[in-house]
Amino acid sequence: MNKILELREKRAKAWETAKNFLDSRRGENGLVSAEDNSTYEKMETEVINLGKEIDRLEKQAAIDLELSKATSAPLLEKPQADEKSRKTGRASNEYKNAFWQVMRNKAGLEVKNALQIGSDAEGGYLTPDEFEHTLVEALEEEDIFRGLANTIQTSSGDRKIPVVATKGDASWVDEEGAIPESDDSFKQVTLSAYKLATMIKISEELLNDSAFDLESYVAKEFGRRIGTKEEEAFFVGDGTGKPTGILDATGGGQLGKTTSGATAISFDEIMDLFYSLKSPYRKNATFLMNDSTVKAIRKLKDGGGQYIWQPSMVAGTPDTILNRPVLTSAYMPEISAGNKTVAFGDFKYYWIADRQGRSFKRLNELFAITGQIGFVATQRVDGKLILPEAVKYLQQKA
Repeated sequence: MNKILELREKRAKAWETAKNFLDSRRGENGLVSAEDNSTYEKMETEVINLGKEIDRLEKQAAIDLELSKATSAPLLEKPQADEKSRKTGRASNEYKNAFWQVMRNKAGLEVKNALQIGSDAEGGYLTPDEFEHTLVEALEEEDIFRGLANTIQTSSGDRKIPVVATKGDASWVDEEGAIPESDDSFKQVTLSAYKLATMIKISEELLNDSAFDLESYVAKEFGRRIGTKEEEAFFVGDGTGKPTGILDATGGGQLGKTTSGATAISFDEIMDLFYSLKSPYRKNATFLMNDSTVKAIRKLKDGGGQYIWQPSMVAGTPDTILNRPVLTSAYMPEISAGNKTVAFGDFKYYWIADRQGRSFKRLNELFAITGQIGFVATQRVDGKLILPEAVKYLQQKA
């Protein structure tokens, strides 16, 4: 942790040096020479690289902390054969052990009988409850949007969410005058369950190696592959066979501001975007943008001459713009004509519906000629912004 703090302090000093250099080299027209700009970009690259190294070390520290935890709770009292407290179904140890024996192809009749409760219609098996939690954690590491959105669990069918479409209001009335009716009207947002799948191939030799941690490998690959496709859909999905993203033309957020230039962003435009979002949503709002957009905004100053981008000095806390957190995603468009480059809002109003039960299926024959075993992993998920006014976006001039 001391190393992380040192790097944060080093990054803050590097950023101050870069800002001071830029300020000292500006001409009367506010511009810098090509040579000075090249020097500044090198200094800025150092700031970016330090930020990436901090992120890596924080992730390592989180993993080390998780691995250092006890694998089982200490036995503090005499065990009792309490049937009520005994785990059943996919939460039971019997199901968990049987599941991984099948994945390693060490299943007898008793093992397959134990898995009947978790079999699905496509010939696979639902993951044990404990492992499902591991998969969700892996998804959250790969998909930044899951940490911002509201996630619900569904069992089957569509999930209908009532949303206020128009709100009633109060009226001034005369003494003994009639009070006019003013009712709220409601609409429904429907969350479905779209199928997302990936195939993982593992050599037979590696699978038969008792030292190979199949569970950790599958969780890591599942999180990487499924998580990246999820995140893409949560940003730019069109709702056809996949979730509806926050930037979708019909189901996404609302236009907050259009820039005056196709390839540039000004401080005033960021301010207009900020205040285009209603005050109740600004309290918990976050900026989302591409890394290249951060690079452009990093040079902007407010009316008092202060840079609006501020690096974080606290571990686990993101950098800020106008005192609101800034997160980046490769799926936010880069600065280009007509693109929606910055999203700002309270993303808890984006709902993710996870269908309970992620499924795994072992393929014994498909890759037999190459000495490999295939594993098909599937999940069903949907996502929608249930209140469009909670998210505003900045769009570049076309």
